[in-house]
Amino acid sequence: MMELVYTPTREDLLDAVRVQMRHGSFRTLRWLMPITAVLAFLVVAFLLSGPGEPNTGGAILMGALGLLAAVLGPLALRLTARQMYAMVARQGEHRARVDEDGVRWETSVSETTARWQLTPRYTETPTQFVLLSADKGGVGVAALPKRGLSDPTDVDRLRALLDRNITRM
Repeated sequence: MMELVYTPTREDLLDAVRVQMRHGSFRTLRWLMPITAVLAFLVVAFLLSGPGEPNTGGAILMGALGLLAAVLGPLALRLTARQMYAMVARQGEHRARVDEDGVRWETSVSETTARWQLTPRYTETPTQFVLLSADKGGVGVAALPKRGLSDPTDVDRLRALLDRNITRM
C-alpha cells in the first residue's frame, strides 16, 4: 500500500482536466469549437461579399457565433477546472491510499473508494498520475499528485502499482 497526502491546487485540477479533455467525448470539443468558428467566419464573408445585397444582420449573428466559439473553446478547459476546484478545495487536505484493490481518498468531509474497475486507465503527467474512468464519454477523472508521496522514489513504486492494475495511456 502507498499513501499520498496533499492539498489539491488549481494547477492539479487544470492538469487533470487537460488530460480528461484529450480522451472520451471531450475530444470533440477540441476540434468542434475551432471548426465552428472558422465556418461561422466563412459564412460572414459570404454574407457580406456574396451575390446580391449584403446580409448584415445575418453576418452579425454569424460573427457573434464565430467569436463565441473562438473564445469558449480555449476557455472550456479553465472553466471546467475552476468549477472542479471550487468543490475540491473545500475539502482541504486529501489522503489517498493506493493498493492492489484501488484507491481510497479521505478528507475531513468525505471518503471515496474507487476500485480499479472504475478507473481502469491512467496517464502520467510531469506532476501527477491522472486516473480516467472506463465510460465511453470519459467523464470520470481523479488525480494522484506526485508531491503527495513522502519519498521521491515512491513515484516509481506507484507507477509500477498502477501498471500492474490498470492500463497506461
